[in-house]
Amino acid sequence: MTPRAQGERSSGRAITIAILAMGGEGGGVLADWLVDLAESNGFVAQTTSVPGVAQRTGATIYYLELFPAAAIPAGAQPVLGLSPVPGEVDIVIASELMEAGRALQRGLVTADRTTFIASTHRVYSMTERTAMGDGRVDSDKLLAGGRAAARRFVSADFGLLAERAGSLIGPALYGALAASDALPFSRAQFEDTVRRAGVGVNASLQAFGAGYDAATQASLPAEPEKPVPAVGPRLAALAQRIALEFPAAARPTLQAAILRLADYQDVAYAQHYLELLQPLRAARADLLDETARHLALWMSYEDTIRVADLKTRRSRFQRVGGEVKLAGDQQLDINEFMHPRLEEIADTLPAPVGRWLLATRWARSCVEPFTRKGRIVRTSSIRGYLLLYAIASLRGMRRRSLRFQVEHERIGQWLATVARLAGTHPELALEVARSQRLIKGYGDTHARGWGNYQRLVAVLPRLQAAPHGAQQLRDLSQAALADDTGQALEKLLAAA
Repeated sequence: MTPRAQGERSSGRAITIAILAMGGEGGGVLADWLVDLAESNGFVAQTTSVPGVAQRTGATIYYLELFPAAAIPAGAQPVLGLSPVPGEVDIVIASELMEAGRALQRGLVTADRTTFIASTHRVYSMTERTAMGDGRVDSDKLLAGGRAAARRFVSADFGLLAERAGSLIGPALYGALAASDALPFSRAQFEDTVRRAGVGVNASLQAFGAGYDAATQASLPAEPEKPVPAVGPRLAALAQRIALEFPAAARPTLQAAILRLADYQDVAYAQHYLELLQPLRAARADLLDETARHLALWMSYEDTIRVADLKTRRSRFQRVGGEVKLAGDQQLDINEFMHPRLEEIADTLPAPVGRWLLATRWARSCVEPFTRKGRIVRTSSIRGYLLLYAIASLRGMRRRSLRFQVEHERIGQWLATVARLAGTHPELALEVARSQRLIKGYGDTHARGWGNYQRLVAVLPRLQAAPHGAQQLRDLSQAALADDTGQALEKLLAAA
């Protein structure tokens, strides 16, 4: 126990603690443990909580004040605060890195006072997920902000440590707090609190120990930046081909890709993927890796067959049941809102039939009334499940579908452009490869993205002759991703 922590026992000031956690992470249990820890060891404790509106629009903030009973005059009671005050918080605990950023934004962390404990794993916010491009907040900037703002910053992937222990993240953060010496209690006193709770004791203590050890180490062993995914026997031949024909640096991306594409369609589809990359085997390492990554994403485009397949998988029902903590005597109903357009129906049909449907007015007028409004499909019912299962079973005819033919014609043009530029303009070729990220989703989103991509391709001849053509194409892509109205792209294209 540090001299500062020991001094908290006899001081006349409350110890203030703020915990920022999302639902289901054990933040409430962590707050309860701290109250029990304090009250069992000579402190008066108070806790309050302010729940957020939803999982990521506002995490629950648990606020605690611990006051040493020895410092309370006879017959008096301390007055404890109900919410954290910026600049007046001794300990801040964040269950996820974005929540750490929110604590910094609120001014809860100060360099002269706060011990800041944060898990480095990410649960992406809705704004990050719905961005047209890569909307993720830079984790390195959040970590740098935590180190700069706090008196002491303790960070590790406590979510991973808790998962390995079969526990929620709360016990791992509790262990990190014990190791920080920010509270005037011993490790044994912390652990006794967990035992007194009497629920999930073994897993909690294991996670507690892992968090304690991580907080006392200078750093955790580095995880491989790009681990090579393991493949089963049916993809072993393709994995061997990757090892023989492609550079070692591309192996992680390529093996992840064949796993994805075999799951999306079949092994032959994954083999075709490797054949498409043959012209780029000798290209620059970064160009090959980026093209391989974006090609795998494009070849696994979202169509009605893929959506139905994912929604009817056993693993999805198990995951949803686990998320809602489904008990053995409870029934789970899953309702899907679906609104297929005429174009999605035509895309799923064999190419000649799909083109005929789109081009024939009377056929369109017969089908369109069924597509004017969405409908609810209950996949937890036999009827709803069989409906989507029947659509998913069309995977065998996907290669003959209109959407498949259209997408692969476009993929061929994109790859040809990348290969053509690879020798003479490698930086520009790299940006062309990356511009595939404009093409995503389905419906209006997909149509808008494809239109933006075509506009970028149209100015490539000019960019090839420009001294900074690659940077210009990068700026155009960023503008298209940042503004779904297209106005930002219009301005840059006018100046290009």
